[in-house]
Amino acid sequence: MFSRRTLLTSASVLATLALTLPTTTWAKEPIPVVATFSILGDMVERIGGEHIVVTTLVGPDGDAHVYQPTPQAARAVAEADLMFVNGLDFEGWLERLAQAAAFDGALVVATDGIEALTFDEHGDEHGDHEDHDDHDDDHDDHEDDHDDHDKHEGEHDDHAGHDHGAFDPHAWQSLTHAVTYVDNITAGLAKADPENAADYYANRATYVTEIEALNVDVTAMMAGLPEEKRTVVTSHDAFGYFAHAYGLTFEAPQGLSTESEVSAADVAELIEQIREEGISAVFIEAIADNRLLKQIANETDATIGGTLYSDGLSNAEGPASTYLDMMRHNAETLSKALSN
Repeated sequence: MFSRRTLLTSASVLATLALTLPTTTWAKEPIPVVATFSILGDMVERIGGEHIVVTTLVGPDGDAHVYQPTPQAARAVAEADLMFVNGLDFEGWLERLAQAAAFDGALVVATDGIEALTFDEHGDEHGDHEDHDDHDDDHDDHEDDHDDHDKHEGEHDDHAGHDHGAFDPHAWQSLTHAVTYVDNITAGLAKADPENAADYYANRATYVTEIEALNVDVTAMMAGLPEEKRTVVTSHDAFGYFAHAYGLTFEAPQGLSTESEVSAADVAELIEQIREEGISAVFIEAIADNRLLKQIANETDATIGGTLYSDGLSNAEGPASTYLDMMRHNAETLSKALSN
């Protein structure tokens, strides 16, 4: 039998240990999420921070247009609680991948709520025709439109504006639209992980402040370009939202996808336009095959104004390793080349 003194002494020792030993806390495991390409992945990481682990399917310097999902990608999708996608038919391989992986998590479409630019049969951009606020995650409201378009796709094989369907998916090229991306990402994370919602919204506030400040800088840089130097020639048609936001015109031998076939007539027309308008510089793209653009530059005596990043970030050592770095790099490259 223990004496009263022994029990009191034991209780005192235990109380002392409780005060001196470190408190053990059981941290919640980070949420596994998937982002389809590097620009979106960077945004998701900025909002999710330490609370998430992001797998980006198409990494830096990768081209989502020609991406072929791997078994590792299917495994990451199968294990993810959330999958963040661009939408607007950008990820043509996504449905097959999700089905193969039996994905049963939440799908967050980053472009929901954005007024998407559309294309006519010649790949020319029109104004903001369609408000996507009423889209659900699957964009079911527009399936009929895309089905109708697919019936006529063969009639327009030489017009790459249709490679992604009726809408231009490159909405991240507008910093204003980037705020919508961030809002959708934040809402998706907060819904899936309400315990950390305050952190997600705090990260959003910081990030949006940075985006809006950069938008002021980019607007000023583009406004400073001479009127006769506001036409930009690139490899493929990925900068429509940038053009729309900042008052430029972009021309490209290829359409919306880097897989688009280029007709000789389109190339000849572009060469003639460069000569007639006195376009002095063309810009290559990090993800594109730029041999044709270099040939066009040689035939027109235009110079290569620099490298633009369209559909993917650079690696960590490059000039566009984050979304904000990419947008600043592109604006500064255009400003430097076209201001001379």
